[in-house]
Amino acid sequence: MIKGMIRKAALSGGMILLSMAVFAQFDEPVKLVKAENANRIDVFIGNKLFTQFLYPDTLEKPVLYPLHAANGERVTRGFPLAPRPGEPTDHPHHLGLWFTYESVNGLDFWNNSYAIPAGKKHLYGWIRTDRIEKIENGQPGTLVYHANWTNQQGKVLLEETTRFEFSGNANQRMIDRITELKADTTVLFADAKDGMLGIRLAHELQIPAKEDQEFTDNKGNKTLVKGGTDQIANGNYLTSEGKTGDAAWGTRAVWCKVFGKMGSDSVSISIIDHPQNPGYPTYWHARGYGLFAANPLGQKIFSNGKTEMNLRLKKGQTVRFRYRILIDEGLKSTTVAELNRLAGDFAKSY
Repeated sequence: MIKGMIRKAALSGGMILLSMAVFAQFDEPVKLVKAENANRIDVFIGNKLFTQFLYPDTLEKPVLYPLHAANGERVTRGFPLAPRPGEPTDHPHHLGLWFTYESVNGLDFWNNSYAIPAGKKHLYGWIRTDRIEKIENGQPGTLVYHANWTNQQGKVLLEETTRFEFSGNANQRMIDRITELKADTTVLFADAKDGMLGIRLAHELQIPAKEDQEFTDNKGNKTLVKGGTDQIANGNYLTSEGKTGDAAWGTRAVWCKVFGKMGSDSVSISIIDHPQNPGYPTYWHARGYGLFAANPLGQKIFSNGKTEMNLRLKKGQTVRFRYRILIDEGLKSTTVAELNRLAGDFAKSY
């Protein structure tokens, strides 16, 4: 009965259309529980902890952390909140699943973390969640929050309203994320490499690498990612355009999937872009060392200077970003046909 129905849901004064056809296949109940003495909301699917929405002021941004597959495997890196033996400890701003950007009126929201020296903190931005607007259990479960993108002094550049739709079945977990940003002043998202939707993967889902890699951000901070010969990393990327491995980085595609073995099961995480997003289809900032990100605005570096995108918002203007994240586990990874079907449904849904 649910198949084919359409539900209307409010988001920041507007209306979104959410197709229920796909959720008919994700039939496990979803329950969200707000912690009494912490800025945390636990998300349970079928009585199993799926993730936690963390929004304390001790973090520079709100995150979903950690993310679990349906079998309980933790598919995101533990560091820096709960490091696990042997996993990489680079890029401390890579935490769970997040949404930020490297250059908003010159402020770096992406790279901000406890590792930034106090003397450089004024160059960075914070995303502070000031209220939870909705918590709803069901199929799917819904969480809506409001946050402010600010400078070090607390001046608001952008107001964010994000809606999560959580769903799942025996082998899959799915998140639909719809984020609307409203400018409180004139805002420029300058074309930059680091953004926007990011996941830091568990060690097993990294691409094996033997050589060290050094990365430098736009403030000159260097991060060394150690190579090695360990037998843990066994991941790979695949895009809707057929790009695999490290060749996925800097290319455009409707979706991108990372997959590998965790324990005895195949585990995959897929991110699906939406045709109404700016810069569609997105560029994939998908690094072998475990950063898996969709960045539609950082076109100059990915296209080798052929294209450039500087998104400007006047005061009061809004922009919306929509993403679908699918986590699958079992005997085999999510197929290309299934991802194309989910992408097609998603394109019609919001």
